[in-house]
Amino acid sequence: MGTFVLTGGKVVTDSGVLDPGWLAVTDGVISEVGAGEPADAGADVPVIPVSGWLVPGFVDIHCHGGGGAAFWHADQETVATGVRTHRAHGTTTMLASLVSRPVDELAKQTAALAELTQDGLIAGVHLEGPFISSARCGAHDPAVLAPPARADVETLLDAGRGTVRMVTLAPELDGALAAIRQLAEHRVLAAVGHTDATHDQVRAAIEAGATVATHLFNGMRPLHHREPGPIGALIQDERVTVELICDLVHLHPEIVRMMATHAGPQRTVLITDAIAAAGAGDGDYDIGGLAVTVREGVPTLAGADGTAGAIAGSTLTMDRAFRHFVQDVGMGMTEAVAATATQPARLLGLDQRVGALRVGLAADLVVLDDQLQVSRVLHNGSWIQ
Repeated sequence: MGTFVLTGGKVVTDSGVLDPGWLAVTDGVISEVGAGEPADAGADVPVIPVSGWLVPGFVDIHCHGGGGAAFWHADQETVATGVRTHRAHGTTTMLASLVSRPVDELAKQTAALAELTQDGLIAGVHLEGPFISSARCGAHDPAVLAPPARADVETLLDAGRGTVRMVTLAPELDGALAAIRQLAEHRVLAAVGHTDATHDQVRAAIEAGATVATHLFNGMRPLHHREPGPIGALIQDERVTVELICDLVHLHPEIVRMMATHAGPQRTVLITDAIAAAGAGDGDYDIGGLAVTVREGVPTLAGADGTAGAIAGSTLTMDRAFRHFVQDVGMGMTEAVAATATQPARLLGLDQRVGALRVGLAADLVVLDDQLQVSRVLHNGSWIQ
């Protein structure tokens, strides 16, 4: 693949902003990063001027699809369509999230996605359910929900052959604490979400090994001054990374700012929770067999009487989440990079490969203009747009 140099932009590294800065790529890997102007690279090395910002490729740990494709279909063409859609918006690493289905059906989907993980198309699988609360199930089919029996958890992990990275569950369910310990034994992230648990029940889940808050505030008992519930427990514990959907629909900008400021860059992760409608426009879709209507970019369950039901995921892409985080929430560029790349990569154990503009890591990066719109995307050293 050879070597080329990008120069002239503001390079956001995990140690600060180089303004201007430059970055060299050799055979798909970042080989040098520096401030100012690069030294003469030689006549045979292309030097590519860029303007605006250079940031690491985004890492999305919670995404259900895009471009009209839902990951729960789990075939190569469908998943590739969703991945291409999000890559065009700067997401170069992503988990494929599955919604609640019967365990045997979910095992088949997981097994198919395991092959695509091994092929490198996705970075792994996130199981959002079926071990969640019917009281807070949102856009999950309540008919397929179940407590996390040890054998069922084992079935899903076996189907994934080491590619299941995260499982969202409700800690108040029978067997949930044992399931969390079971996941931890397999080095799978246990995430608390779609839960009606009390503060004490969530504290017990964290002690058992839960380390992620699935889309904080959404799909969980609300914060109350006499019963802090899941939110109070999750935001206060330094061991927990919190997911935030920064589409300005799921959360008010002030809530995002408060939570991101409190948790700090080491514990804040932006996600899309995107469904097939991301990058595909308004219309009628489904998620795990439930009918979804998207109007003005907001997906909701389609009510039997024609009215809108619960919010059903989002149509968000990570570049838009990044832009909202900076322009509407008021966070800095380094905090935005941490939340969209560095911390999610670290959470997945991929930080020695992706998540930062650092020598030795994969050349995954996004060029943003001064309005933080995507100009170009580099994945493994090749331009994809």
